[in-house]
Amino acid sequence: MLRYIWILFIFALLASQKLVIAQELPPIENFSPIDYGAENQNWGISQSKQKNIYAANNGGLLEFNGAVWKLYGSPNGSTIRSVKALDNTVYTGCYMEFGFWEKNAVGDLEYTSISNGLTFPLLEDEEFWNIVELDEWVLFQSLERIYIYNTSDKTIKVIDSKSTKAHMFNFNGTIYFHSTENGLFKIENGKSVLVSDDPILKNSIITGIFAIENKPLLVTEEGEFYFMVNGSLIEWKTSLKQQSTLINVYSSLQLDDDSIVLGTISNGILHIDKEGKTLQKINQEKGLNNNTVLSLFEDTENNLWLALDNGISVVNIDSPFNEYIDKNGKLGVVYASAIFNDYLYLGTNQGLFYKPVNSDEDFRFVKGTEGQVWLLKVINITLFCGHNKGTFKIEQDRAELISDFPGTWDMKPIPSHNNLLLQGNFNGLSVLEKLNGKWTLRNEVEGFDISSRFFEFVGENRIVVNRELKGVFKLNLSKDYRKVVKVENEVSKGVGASLVTYLDDILYTCDNGIFKYNSSQAKFVLDTLLTNAFYEGSDNPIGIFIPDEKSKRLWCFTSHSIAYASPGKFDANSEINKIAIPAYVRKNLGVLGFESLTPLGDEKYLVGISNGYLTVDLNKLASKEYQVLINSISNKTSDSAKEKVSKENNAHFEFSKNNLFFSYNVPEFDKYTEVNYQYQLEGIYDVWSDWSRTSNISFENLPFGNYEFKVRAKIGGHLSMNTATYAFRIERPWYLSNFAIFIYVLGFVLLSLLIHRLYKNYYKKQREQLLNENKKKLKRKKLKSQKKIIQIKNEKLREEVESKNRELAISTMSIIKKNEFLNAIKDQLKGSEENPQVKSVIRTIDRNINNSDDWKFFEDAFNNADKDFLKKVKNTHPGLTANDLRLCAYLRLNLSSKEIAPLLNISVRSVEVKRYRLRKKMNLPHEDGLTDYIMEI
Repeated sequence: MLRYIWILFIFALLASQKLVIAQELPPIENFSPIDYGAENQNWGISQSKQKNIYAANNGGLLEFNGAVWKLYGSPNGSTIRSVKALDNTVYTGCYMEFGFWEKNAVGDLEYTSISNGLTFPLLEDEEFWNIVELDEWVLFQSLERIYIYNTSDKTIKVIDSKSTKAHMFNFNGTIYFHSTENGLFKIENGKSVLVSDDPILKNSIITGIFAIENKPLLVTEEGEFYFMVNGSLIEWKTSLKQQSTLINVYSSLQLDDDSIVLGTISNGILHIDKEGKTLQKINQEKGLNNNTVLSLFEDTENNLWLALDNGISVVNIDSPFNEYIDKNGKLGVVYASAIFNDYLYLGTNQGLFYKPVNSDEDFRFVKGTEGQVWLLKVINITLFCGHNKGTFKIEQDRAELISDFPGTWDMKPIPSHNNLLLQGNFNGLSVLEKLNGKWTLRNEVEGFDISSRFFEFVGENRIVVNRELKGVFKLNLSKDYRKVVKVENEVSKGVGASLVTYLDDILYTCDNGIFKYNSSQAKFVLDTLLTNAFYEGSDNPIGIFIPDEKSKRLWCFTSHSIAYASPGKFDANSEINKIAIPAYVRKNLGVLGFESLTPLGDEKYLVGISNGYLTVDLNKLASKEYQVLINSISNKTSDSAKEKVSKENNAHFEFSKNNLFFSYNVPEFDKYTEVNYQYQLEGIYDVWSDWSRTSNISFENLPFGNYEFKVRAKIGGHLSMNTATYAFRIERPWYLSNFAIFIYVLGFVLLSLLIHRLYKNYYKKQREQLLNENKKKLKRKKLKSQKKIIQIKNEKLREEVESKNRELAISTMSIIKKNEFLNAIKDQLKGSEENPQVKSVIRTIDRNINNSDDWKFFEDAFNNADKDFLKKVKNTHPGLTANDLRLCAYLRLNLSSKEIAPLLNISVRSVEVKRYRLRKKMNLPHEDGLTDYIMEI
């Protein structure tokens, strides 16, 4: 017995590995305490007129603008238990305190206490768990009281309302509250009035009061529903009744479509419609942050916000997308899908899975289909599965291998042959044949072994096959489709190629455009209409095109959207529609070029992704208008911290605060709506920036001048309805202020005058100096001229002296020659002295030798040559005789004793004696030469 149980356990374990929990859910986005920067528990959520989300958190008041979270500390440091945003005023309640928050000029919330203005004390340890508004009143509820605050006259009234849990409801303009053990009350004229004391109300806690067909519907903590009729409760049986014992409802909310959401203690949320049918059950296992839902809130875009015991979740209830995420990885990458006989089939890289359509049953594995599924196609009320192993025929949970020719990409009926199908395989083409109600592989097509993922018929025996990098092959097949008789190749027109039939046209698509097959020319030509429609702008198709014959749509995928073309209503142009998706979703669509999209009917489509699939409901697509807002503006000096400034336009900032920081946002909370921002700063950057998801920007060290900051947003491919602007001015630095400029101008003028004066004085001095230098130059020139004249005169004098000296020398030599001549004659006549005539001649000769005229002539000539010499000698040696002076003159001429003797008509010996005597008269020392001395005088 034990062995049998163990075998059953192993069988169940193995079977569970082929089951995939299946439920298509609206997109869910989770925010953890790390994301929003506060504590785990959140007690309430509300939304302001500006669409900002506010959450009551253990750590304070959270604000979320769609881009960033911000935490404001509680006024007294306690947990904020309740929050209610009315217009742009946010009311909160916490421990022993309630009041409101309002934005100041810089965009930050500032708190104002209401409870501090009470004329009576609060109860001990009183906490405010609930806030409800009605007209001009705001009601704050604790476990003991309800405080009614009049926003007009600021007065406060108090109503006792002892209860176990603080639940208060605004139903059709009347405030209801539940008092444990007393029943249900309403507030009229500032007083509590009993509505019903039905026993159920005394034993159960009411978590919500809603309207179904204009009748009040009460929801209890146990998940039971009761209509209240004339004070009595009548149970409303829902699909939750059978599991009500397992439900512990903490919060509840009626949505705009009248459906009701219950937030439970331990099982997430339960969503039921107004007929009581359960629509969805979403818990932590299915995507929530936590199973304990403390509060529920529906925002203006119909997103459902959950305040959880650990974190915050937002469910995009009204999103056109639903998602099935295979968290365990058992399903794999979805490459193909189909609906057949009320079953949804998914072909993945793990095999084939199925489940009933529109059910929450788990996906089951079709045995024998392990491996890669490439194709699911319904032909002639038969579901075929193209697989790595070949081709399977599928009937519910059974798969029959009808072709073992491996790698079936696609299959199409052969024209005029209802019992034949042409297949494209990894290694060419093959034909299936139906005989006796069964499909079997008839033959492989000979003569062509290229992978044939995309092929189309262009005639009864003619097909075109696309092989991306090799181009398009045009094949002529034999009449029995057993071999290829002719092959023509048209070169590839680009990468990312596919081949489809759309509106009876065969289209060859690639990254260079869309080409249509021209049957008359037997080639592909560019289809300008479709190419311009799909390839206009930067968000161009990526991957393959997928036709939907029933809706006449041609689908493709781009970097940021799912796009489709449909025939124009009034002309031949195709209308292009784009469904924006985030970039991360596009990257999650599986392998590029193997995208999968299948129509599910009623404008719904299934898109395969790498870990499950998405469904897109075109009926839920609606254009929305979004507004971009500038949340805060900060500036700082180079050495200080950021300081927020007023958001009013035309602000002026000191030059030292020329570092500005802008934060902006679009309050959009849809998981599948991506927001990108683009900014421009006129005055320095006159072009728009690139699109970016970053919601802040800083500008540092801005020069002085006028600026206008502009920011706009692109939300899911659509521009925001506005461009947010902020004009400001950076003032001139102090050193460029008007006063400083005046000082600079004045200083410049004074400096110019000073420089002019200095230059004037300088040039005056320079002129005077130049004049003086010129005078000196003239003087030097004059002196030089005079010197030159003197030099010339001296030269002339020298020449004259030389001339005189030459004359003197000549005269002296003449006298010497004459005397020598006369002495020679005299010597010759000395033997004949007795002769009177001879004696007369000798006397004549003696007279001529001692001729005083010769001396006189010599003396004049000598004085002309050296006129001061004889005077100097006389003055120096006054005792000299005329003969002594004559000897000095001859010595001055540097004549030797031999030369002097004739001049004096004496012997050389006599000359030497005279020289000796002259030395004596002059008192010359022995060592001094007479001639040298006379030459120096």
